[in-house]
Amino acid sequence: MKNKTLLYLLLFLALGAGSVWLLSSQDEGKSTYNAWERDFKVEQTDEIQKIFLADRKGNTTQLEREGDHWIYNGKYRANPNVVGNLLEVIRLVEIKYIPPQAAIEPMVKDLATQGIKVEIYGAADKLLKAYYVGGTTADERGTFMIMDGSDMPYVTSIPIMEGGLRVRYAVKGDQWRDKTVFGYDPETITYVSVEYPKQKSKSFVLERAAGGYSVKPYFDVTPPSTTPYRQGSAENYLTGFQRVIAEAFENQNPLRDTITQRVPFCVIELRTSDGNARKFTFHPVTERNSPTNAPIPVIESYLVDIEPDGDFVLLQHNLVKQILRPYEHFF
Repeated sequence: MKNKTLLYLLLFLALGAGSVWLLSSQDEGKSTYNAWERDFKVEQTDEIQKIFLADRKGNTTQLEREGDHWIYNGKYRANPNVVGNLLEVIRLVEIKYIPPQAAIEPMVKDLATQGIKVEIYGAADKLLKAYYVGGTTADERGTFMIMDGSDMPYVTSIPIMEGGLRVRYAVKGDQWRDKTVFGYDPETITYVSVEYPKQKSKSFVLERAAGGYSVKPYFDVTPPSTTPYRQGSAENYLTGFQRVIAEAFENQNPLRDTITQRVPFCVIELRTSDGNARKFTFHPVTERNSPTNAPIPVIESYLVDIEPDGDFVLLQHNLVKQILRPYEHFF
């Protein structure tokens, strides 16, 4: 990856050098305009298998199609909405207008100093398009672009909206990632333990058993319920793991280490029939009354540490309240 980053930095330097040649050649009236250098769009986005992005600061992004979804940097499932926004621009981008002579010099300088290199590949790593994306026009309705290998920049846009396009290419880090925390088929879940460290009697273990499910206390010191099991309660509970989306990744939260050392509100361990096992440790986000600085008792969100993923995410209480049930819920 370091070698590839160095390569793209060299390409940006080459673009900068090319800008000097362009400006001098234009003064001599030698500039020409070709059809290929105006054709930025890839209309058949279903044919795209890989997208590579690199900015002037050395940040790189690789998106690869894998079945019905995309993988970010070879490791993480990508956010379908963010990738969809990028593909929309790739499919629709077109020339808004050819810049006047006086605008070319600042456009080329912009592309040389802050352009994002874009490479779009089809099957068998066939390069479909390669271009640079720069800043926006003064009215923010057009975006500077130049084809790799061209000496002529253009102002581009997409017909369905007015505004800069760079933002869809300039996504970084966790912003590319799918924020799904729970996305399980309930039928595949074989084991769930829910531990409330400060409310031990509320903790429980739910396991798939022959012909149904069993629910028992998490701690041996907690007596089993004498009330009959409520039929269907386990199946209904497990539907809460079908789709829960995080509000945000908090992996760079400076207080992460401090927060994760505290006694958590809840710890959930979940296993599936394919052998997958994950652990979710919930830490409540405590809001405070501004005049008194006293903690507000109502919990609206949690910071959740996920193992073995290594992620730290923000979850809204309303999205997870169905899985934060007590032992007696099943009886």
